This record gives sequence, C-alpha cells and structure tokens, in this order.
Amino acid sequence: MKIHLRYLGKPRDRRLNQTAAEYILRAGRWVCCEMRELDPRREDFFARYASWRKILLDAAGQELDTAGFVQLLRDSEFEGRDLVFLLGGAEGLPAGWRERADRLLSLSRLTMAHELARLVLAEQIYRGLATLRGHPYPR
Repeated sequence: MKIHLRYLGKPRDRRLNQTAAEYILRAGRWVCCEMRELDPRREDFFARYASWRKILLDAAGQELDTAGFVQLLRDSEFEGRDLVFLLGGAEGLPAGWRERADRLLSLSRLTMAHELARLVLAEQIYRGLATLRGHPYPR
C-alpha cells in the first residue's frame, strides 16, 4: 500500500509543514508515504490517481474516530488499494471534485488553518499505521 497526502496551495507556516513532513517520514517505515503540493492547473489529480482510493478532506465529510481511521487504513491495505488524501486550499476544493471522491472525510467540525489540518492528518496517518503494526506510539 502507498499513501500520498496532497494539498492545494503553498504552505505558509514552515514549522507546521515540517512537522507534518516528519510524521509522513516516520510513516514511511511501514508503507511508501509522500506529501506534496498539488497544482490542479498542471496535474490532473483524478487521472494521476485513477486506481487509488481518493479521500478528499471536506467540512461536510464523515468524521471518524481514531479506530475508524485505523479501520480505513486496514481495509485499504487488505484490499491492496493505495490511498491518496487531498486537502483543499483557502477556497476549498475545486468545483466538481467532491462528487468524484471515493470518500469525503472531515477532521473536525472546527475550522482550522490548512497547515494545521495537514499536520493533524499526517499525525493520524502515522498513528494509524503505528497501531496496525503494534508500535507503542499510540499508547
């Protein structure tokens, strides 16, 4: 299984982005993980990730607890499906993208800075994989 965390827009808070990158690096000990910006003018997200499970972050998406997030990772790994998470920019997601997602996911009902949402998602990816591998981090 591969996991990509993609985001729209340039990161403004370098420290938060570095911390998110550190969690993705740590998660890379168990699966191939990558985090980077997506420019929809230069790359067709849906063509690039055609066979991947596309999970778009959206305020109207489903909220999961940690056990639910771990189950999402477990199911994808069992099915042999790669995952790509996409965080929108300041204007949210481009028109029509929500309808094309395999799943809409909300991290919280609270509004948060995009860099903070990226950090929370990266940490949950690491936490979920650590849980699946029996690593002591989640305790």
